[in-house]
Amino acid sequence: MSTIAPDFRLSRFVASITNLIFWVMVIFTLAGLPIVFIVLFYIQLPEINGSLLTPYLAITWMADPSRSLPIIKSLIHTDFFRIAAFPGFGFAALLASAVIFIERKFLAKIQLRIGPLYCGKVEGILQILGDGLKLMTKEIIIPAKADKPIFWLAPLLFVGTAGAFVSLLPVAKGWVVADINVGLLAVFAVIGFFPIITVLASWAANSKFPFIGGIRALHQMISFEIPLILSLLGIVILTGTLNLTEIVESQKHYWWIIFMPIGAIVFFITILAELERIPFDLPEAESEIVAGWLTEFSGMMYGLVQLGTYVKLYAFAALFTLLFLGGWNGPMVWPPFPEEIITHGIAMGPITLRIPGLPLLDQEMLNSTLWFTVKTVGVIMVILLPRGVFPRIRIDLLLHTGWYKLIALAFVNIFIALGLLYAGVLGPGGLLQ
Repeated sequence: MSTIAPDFRLSRFVASITNLIFWVMVIFTLAGLPIVFIVLFYIQLPEINGSLLTPYLAITWMADPSRSLPIIKSLIHTDFFRIAAFPGFGFAALLASAVIFIERKFLAKIQLRIGPLYCGKVEGILQILGDGLKLMTKEIIIPAKADKPIFWLAPLLFVGTAGAFVSLLPVAKGWVVADINVGLLAVFAVIGFFPIITVLASWAANSKFPFIGGIRALHQMISFEIPLILSLLGIVILTGTLNLTEIVESQKHYWWIIFMPIGAIVFFITILAELERIPFDLPEAESEIVAGWLTEFSGMMYGLVQLGTYVKLYAFAALFTLLFLGGWNGPMVWPPFPEEIITHGIAMGPITLRIPGLPLLDQEMLNSTLWFTVKTVGVIMVILLPRGVFPRIRIDLLLHTGWYKLIALAFVNIFIALGLLYAGVLGPGGLLQ
């Protein structure tokens, strides 16, 4: 069999690269620079040598790394950066995208399959990128009898609610979008929007299978939200606060999972139900009702719901980490840089080595973020595990578990917390405080 050599010419390759560079420069000049200039007007620029830095000087200083560091540092501490990048929606979406790929490979290994393989040279690493491009380019089909405004709005509301959930979760001390005194109460309020959005989406589709899935989701989420809230009351009793940062700070010497194991187990089971994960995936039971309340979504509308679902998965795993696993508390992985090195650099004979990005690195924040991420990813892996080993349960068993067994265990957890509090072991003024 003869093979035809590919029609490759170096001149065409060089021309295509040159053409690409040209258009990148044109787009950056016409769109990128104006956007950067507009952003500089809305962020609080630092003082340099006693005078306030202006956006005009900032544009010229961006070519000099040593001068651009104060601009970058001021940008990192803006509300926009916290909301859009870290620790807000961008950080959560990045982890959620990685979890989508990891879940497919993880379940494939459990079930002795290969999983995504061909999209990307290493283990199909580009599969998530390929899926994203596919969803963005596919046609969005709206059912003829659907309530179109609500149907269009539902995926956006779902992603927005997941983003609001993420905004309440601190990644490190001081690194949170909204650090409020009733943070845990606000989390419960945000979680309550998910069943409402699910029912609205299923009703707006005006189709049989989505409506059945929406009704299932409503029953399931309501029956499991009560034990979810009750399972955390023990921690609130012992810490005396609803602020998530203060709850994490109370775990410097021990984690609450040590004293509240029943609460942790109940909370973890309710997480599976709230996320509609196996064995509680009745709202999306593929073998029974196609895809449940997601049946009529297509294209990027389906992609937004999936993104919101995995951001919600990250948020619940992060909440478990904050409440039961000590949050960002952990031993220092590396010691902080001495102030002299940050200011003057490292003297190496006649040469002084300066690291441009070193003043931006807060070692405590980096260490806290590392431990928070490691613990959260560990919880996510445990959440993914039941999908590969458990079957789906019946709806009557699901409701019986939520209304009877988990609520009873949650009250047992509360009584344990009260016993530890009144015995003087834990809580304000306790022996282990």
